[in-house]
Amino acid sequence: MSQTNVLVLVGSLRAASVNRQIAEAALSVAPEGAALTIFEGLADVPFYNEDIDVADANIPAVEALRAAAGSADAFLLVTPEYNGTIPAVLKNAIDWISRPYGAGAVSGKPVVVISASPSGNGAKWAHEDTTKSVGVAGGKVLADSALVVGSTFDKFGTAHPRENAEVLAQVSKVVADLVDATKELVDA
Repeated sequence: MSQTNVLVLVGSLRAASVNRQIAEAALSVAPEGAALTIFEGLADVPFYNEDIDVADANIPAVEALRAAAGSADAFLLVTPEYNGTIPAVLKNAIDWISRPYGAGAVSGKPVVVISASPSGNGAKWAHEDTTKSVGVAGGKVLADSALVVGSTFDKFGTAHPRENAEVLAQVSKVVADLVDATKELVDA
């Protein structure tokens, strides 16, 4: 494999969210031979509905998501916690890329989850729910490479997470682990 393509899905739609910034930090530490891309169209993807998930459907946002997911070798999911669980926009993306069940774009591909929140628990519940959802969808979750970032207001203040050497090093390790796992699958 000449290049590893990692699709990054961010569970917050807010442009300045710390989760978005952590995803941007991940892009900045991609190892040589890896290309990370943040999918920008999650706000346009309709809620999953099997009635509209048919062969002749013309849903450009879904087609774009599925095309990006289909060409990805791995996935990095970055999630905040909304009311104690995974944000709807991220869960919806997982639902769309999981279909058709067993043959969806995420099936058999390595996945790492990063969660972050201002609370001390670092969006732990959203992390667990995201891991469960993408695992059920068929993704190969690298649980040992997960990252939970808590107390983000105290940790970052107004700075970008890539300016925090400790967090940047943790994100870098997660991304490297994901790329390595993808290469191991290809070489196996």
